[in-house]
Amino acid sequence: MDGESGSTQFDVDEIRHGLQTDGIIARRGAFAPAWVQQVREDIDAAFEEARSREGGAVGRGPNRWYVEIHPEALRGFVDLVDHPWVRTVCETVLGPEYRIVEVGFDTPFPGATLQPWHRDFPSPTETKDGGRLTSLAFNLTTVDTTDEMGPFEIAPGTQWDRGDDFDHEQFPPTSAYERYERLAQRKYPKVGDISARSALTVHRGTPNTSTVARPVLVLGVDAPGAGNDAHHDLAVTTGYWESLPQRVRDHLACPVVDELSPITQKHDIEGLVMG
Repeated sequence: MDGESGSTQFDVDEIRHGLQTDGIIARRGAFAPAWVQQVREDIDAAFEEARSREGGAVGRGPNRWYVEIHPEALRGFVDLVDHPWVRTVCETVLGPEYRIVEVGFDTPFPGATLQPWHRDFPSPTETKDGGRLTSLAFNLTTVDTTDEMGPFEIAPGTQWDRGDDFDHEQFPPTSAYERYERLAQRKYPKVGDISARSALTVHRGTPNTSTVARPVLVLGVDAPGAGNDAHHDLAVTTGYWESLPQRVRDHLACPVVDELSPITQKHDIEGLVMG
């Protein structure tokens, strides 16, 4: 699955500093390519299922789709959330009682266009006034990213922008674009890499001018009380719950059900919903 021992020690000061300053950090080569290929297979299957029904996928721009899935649709779910780097980042930034609230994937297909600069949800009071991050988004690429594939672009440090003048508190005015473009960094992760970022750090997807899709797995994690679980519908079956290690169960805040229901996407980002 991964090349990192459970006893691997990570520099928590470096983790904290990276997310407090740039708003994004990464772990190169955290997962084996064969494991990522399995993730890609599960993503492709989930996308076909989601597109076959109303509300199964939500547009995030032309030829760009987001799909939320249940944990057991991903064979590598436990490997992902129990990875020592993922656990350490969550504990360091969100505290020991962090909660997993989202599993999904975002796919820019060929023809995906430039998104407007945005953050994924309004900045909470704890961040605006308290300087504290209450959520993280982990991203795992399933391809070696090239410039033609429409790489993710982020404006480091903008997680602290209050956003009071943003449209829906998520979309900055075009008068601010010059600053974001001056700060902008494009990211080129390779298969096996994983990143963690504040979803408040202003970012955008760039045009996919290639002939291939660029699916990215998304794991959303909250500090207690952050409230992003209201935007998601994670659930697990009783049998799956019982199979999970206790330290995964401790962080999985979702209903345990007899039978899973297909997820109707709730996390629309107004201003990106089209396609």
